[in-house]
Amino acid sequence: MSSFSNRSSYIFTSESVAEGHPDKVCDQISDAVVDAYLTINPEARVACETLATTNTIVIAGEVRGADITKAEIEKIARDKVREIGYLQEGFHADNLDVYVHLHSQSADIAVGVDSTDTKDEGAGDQGIMFGFACNETKSLMPAPIDLSHKILENLARVRHSGEEKGLGPDAKSQVSLLYENGKPVKATSIVVSTQHAAGLTQADVREIVRPHVLAALPKGWMCDEAEFYVNPTGQFIIGGPDGDCGLTGRKIIVDTYGGAAPHGGGAFSGKDPTKVDRSAAYAARYLAKNVVAAGLADRCTIQLSYAIGVSKPISFYVSTIGGSVDEAKLETVLQELVNLTPRGIREHLKLNRPIYARTAAYGHFGREPDATGGFTWEELDLVEKLRAAFPASVKKVG
Repeated sequence: MSSFSNRSSYIFTSESVAEGHPDKVCDQISDAVVDAYLTINPEARVACETLATTNTIVIAGEVRGADITKAEIEKIARDKVREIGYLQEGFHADNLDVYVHLHSQSADIAVGVDSTDTKDEGAGDQGIMFGFACNETKSLMPAPIDLSHKILENLARVRHSGEEKGLGPDAKSQVSLLYENGKPVKATSIVVSTQHAAGLTQADVREIVRPHVLAALPKGWMCDEAEFYVNPTGQFIIGGPDGDCGLTGRKIIVDTYGGAAPHGGGAFSGKDPTKVDRSAAYAARYLAKNVVAAGLADRCTIQLSYAIGVSKPISFYVSTIGGSVDEAKLETVLQELVNLTPRGIREHLKLNRPIYARTAAYGHFGREPDATGGFTWEELDLVEKLRAAFPASVKKVG
């Protein structure tokens, strides 16, 4: 069964952007600020937005629970810009201007979110969140976004190592895949735009990029040469925030499922885990991934909704394709396995830790859980419990 359509044959496209893309620069700075606050106080509240343009960064938002000076926030921003690789005339970690406008969280928000003797911690805002998983890749992610991320991760790795000295930090990829009988079989077109050093021609960059695209794709999946587009405008020397203003939260489809699943509209980066835009979206992915990994469906979509200041979700919806599981019963079982209040999610997934800067490039989902507690929402620790609850519905995951 297809992940995106009831049709058996079609083409589907997703894109990714590199860590040096101006919007991703902002996401990473905002999440580095979140990590700094959570390092001092795991219960800190942070809502941090970043803007980046030519040699300028503006950081604004609301915080509570830790004292970090403007000078320390400025250093966090410069260190992140340097780590990404921006030491360019129009955007240089050492020379850019950093303006910090973080202030105390609204008391009206705090009174609704904080727990008391008579109520549990409430959601930090109203909203809807979606989680998704499908069985067409090992990561249980849609193949187009999975491959788009891998291409850019390959380019970033050889740039940072110095193996490819002509590459710059800013880059984008786009992968279009042909689906036959509901399964991806090859790329029909690939687009890669990457910042590069002056003096390299479009043909030079194309050949630098080619092996890293081939390394990301399954064998035999490369598109026809005429459909392989590298820097279609000809050159890409001026890039990053010097070429285009960046903002936190503008790449929400890149961050999630590449358009293959619904999105509630809320961004993740810059938000502490009491914000259900982030934590509930992570929980929904966690549950959907375990459903698919358990062999209960080829595809699982989950929606959660919340009201500000209210602890329990307002609604919980599960939709599956390619299985025989009772979805109404599955909704009940999943809510029994995981407490989906903001506090319950944070405690179950251990989210009150400085684990967020690493999420802010190359997708929040489909990543490997790491030894220091990152990406806990990618764990598959519910699989056996789900199989035990639905023994007649389990099938081999393929």
